Amino acid sequence: MDTDHKRWVGLQPPNEWKLEQGMDPAHLGLRNQSNLVIHTESESPAETDSAELRADADDDDPTFVVGEERKGWKGYVEWEEYPEKKAKARKRFSRHKFPPPPEFQLGPVPATNPVLEGVRWKLWHKAIGGALINVPEDSWKTVLEEKHPGMLHLLQFPYNGEPPKGLLTKEAITPNDLHFVRNHGGIPDIDPVEFDLRLDGLVNDPKVLTLDDLKNEALFPRTSMLVTIQCSGTRRVEQIGEYAGEGDEMINAPWAEGAIGTAKWTGVSLKKIIKYCGGLKGDAKHLELYGAETYFKGGDCMNYVVSVPWSKVKANEVLLAWEMNDKPLPKIHGFPLRAVVMGYIGARSVKWLYRVKAIENPSRAPVQSREYLYFQQQYGKHNQLPTCKKLYYVRP
Repeated sequence: MDTDHKRWVGLQPPNEWKLEQGMDPAHLGLRNQSNLVIHTESESPAETDSAELRADADDDDPTFVVGEERKGWKGYVEWEEYPEKKAKARKRFSRHKFPPPPEFQLGPVPATNPVLEGVRWKLWHKAIGGALINVPEDSWKTVLEEKHPGMLHLLQFPYNGEPPKGLLTKEAITPNDLHFVRNHGGIPDIDPVEFDLRLDGLVNDPKVLTLDDLKNEALFPRTSMLVTIQCSGTRRVEQIGEYAGEGDEMINAPWAEGAIGTAKWTGVSLKKIIKYCGGLKGDAKHLELYGAETYFKGGDCMNYVVSVPWSKVKANEVLLAWEMNDKPLPKIHGFPLRAVVMGYIGARSVKWLYRVKAIENPSRAPVQSREYLYFQQQYGKHNQLPTCKKLYYVRP
């Protein structure tokens, strides 16, 4: 155990979360933080936090089992290629009545660590079963193995965590174990020997590249960039006080100021890879990025999919990275390969990247078209529905 870890061995005050976020001003004062420890134990879900079978459910296919997709890719399920699999998963969900979202937004934020457990997300994985059934437990083990013991665990699953402010500001470059994590699903465990990256869609010469191919400097010049990534949810704990939101514990994880980190990322520019694929066809204007985790939205299962414009890629501002601060990419940060998109919200920097698809228009995948959106202040997100209308930018 190194010196920095030893600092955190001791007794954590029961209200440590609220003290850290300045939410208990009467007891703040001046305190010695040299003997704090963050307890990472989480209570088991109560009996009421379980899914019930519904009498009015649609017929479910009892033979539907979600298996491992590929050798050496634990926790990965391919949804985007199989609409019939998505339909069967939706029927599987219809068999269950899940507990309602937690109402923490309408009351005090819990003073525990993890602050929220993610009961519903765990139950969704259990309901689908198969290759996803142990993902919540396996992901939490990865958190405990790879992150600093002082991390503030905002959501146990899917994992959302930030470092305490005192540790975040200690160094200009954020150590790997203190870099914030905003996950949208479980953490896949991918064998780098079995890994490959698929490049298809509107490219002139589609390719499948191994990790060794990407690291081959005879093919691709290696690049290192110092990049600051920030989650769009930073300081959401203040927003929750104004508007409680959808009531989903993942979407409304109570972030403070810690969802930001600066690291040295090493990999290859996506522009170089597209050039190796013969460039883009005439109509291609965007690159769709696919992450291997399973993402849930409104009773549907999907992979994590967003896009970035070709103009961003052409400017060498999208890096495909396999190293973080001169060390192999941690599993929790996207091993074996992730995207690092400069100047955009962290949600575009896809982890566990396994596919890049050239397309004409911005991605219509739910993560991008229904989640990360701006809304007019006078209406608010709660009064608007997603639309499939195209958005046009008028040059001033």
